[in-house]
Amino acid sequence: MRTLPVLLLALLAAPLAGCGARGDTTTIKLAHTLDVSHPVHRAMELMAERLAQKSGGTMRVDIYPSGQLGSERETLELLQIGSLGMTKVSSSVVEGFAPAFRVFGLPFLFRDDAHRFAVLDGPVGEEMLRSMEPFRLRGLAYYDAGSRSFYTTRRPVRTPADLAGLKIRTQESAVAMQMVRTLGASATPIAWGEVYTALQQGVADGAENNPPSFHLSRHYEVARYYTLNEHTAVPDVVVVSTELWDDLTPLQRQWLQEAVDESAVYQRRLWAEATEEALREVEAAGVQVIRPDRRAFLEKGAPLLDAFRRDPEVGPILQRIQATR
Repeated sequence: MRTLPVLLLALLAAPLAGCGARGDTTTIKLAHTLDVSHPVHRAMELMAERLAQKSGGTMRVDIYPSGQLGSERETLELLQIGSLGMTKVSSSVVEGFAPAFRVFGLPFLFRDDAHRFAVLDGPVGEEMLRSMEPFRLRGLAYYDAGSRSFYTTRRPVRTPADLAGLKIRTQESAVAMQMVRTLGASATPIAWGEVYTALQQGVADGAENNPPSFHLSRHYEVARYYTLNEHTAVPDVVVVSTELWDDLTPLQRQWLQEAVDESAVYQRRLWAEATEEALREVEAAGVQVIRPDRRAFLEKGAPLLDAFRRDPEVGPILQRIQATR
């Protein structure tokens, strides 16, 4: 049986742990798995400041970073039972709760960044956020998580053929595993907090993630090849428990949504800066950054897109995404 962190046990034991009252103040507990220097955490700090300002100090957000309250999947489960108020998770994790989110894990889904933000900030993105509600989760906004690329320990990857025989760590996502297998590697799902050791000990030969996560996790210390093939652009999602949301007044909901929206704008700016800095830092540390011909990877991933066009749930969403201008 998995041992839960001490704080998680305390949280589960506490009444109204997701949203509690301290005098006249409504306190929301928010947990995520990233380091305090990460753009996500810094954006959440801004969110907390804005919410306190908008509410005149009657609402506050307490942030628990670095996986203190569990993995991304565990935090979503805590939201469902009302023991946690809010979290930030990858949409790859959301697909285990709201299956429509599988679409975001498909390779080369977006033509470019402008297309990606047009989808996320438009009707399709909004409908996807609302699709979580039958599962006692409410999506509030998307944070930028950039594009994911391969990094490896044993050898550089310049073409899909170079992935053959490599064990690549993926998120605990069926689509992520299908994507890695389609591109030519063996998929090995491993929790984020265990990836460094897995790479170091050879349990995995590589992983795939965006530049800031590759840098801030220090995975570059053991994975010395980073291939910017940018196979997926999986967004992060800020999620609130519907149990908490339903307990808020309409004005409190407005304050919270506005604070989250402002934090998302700020996070995207921080993300762009962090991406440039991460690439500079890992190259300075001796990592070989490879910029391959992406067309070979796109062609290799095409069969997975074709297969999901026939999926009754994902196919119509995929068609709308590709038609977005």
